[in-house]
Amino acid sequence: MDKFKTAFIAHAPDADSSRDRCQIETGMAKFFARLVHSQAEALEVAKKLVEEEGVQSIVLCPGFSNLDVAEIQKAVEGKAAVCASRGDGPGSKITMAAMEKAGWFSKIGTP
Repeated sequence: MDKFKTAFIAHAPDADSSRDRCQIETGMAKFFARLVHSQAEALEVAKKLVEEEGVQSIVLCPGFSNLDVAEIQKAVEGKAAVCASRGDGPGSKITMAAMEKAGWFSKIGTP
């Protein structure tokens, strides 16, 4: 029986997708998580996951814009569903405050 293969891709200012990754597997599912530094890295990671691992579904963190999502959809050539995770207003404020406290925004642009 084939496993359902899904991936979550998220931005992090200091990410390196070759290092910042994990995989979880059950009898029926295989889940990949990757942190990326940029949209260019996200495109590369998404294509690789679809081509090499057979990923059928990709979920993106809320930091991906609608244009980013469209670029990733184009890159995977219709071979995987591409969805963006979005939160509500209050949840977004909580997330932004936590990211600010962690120094997230001072590191943007630094690999």
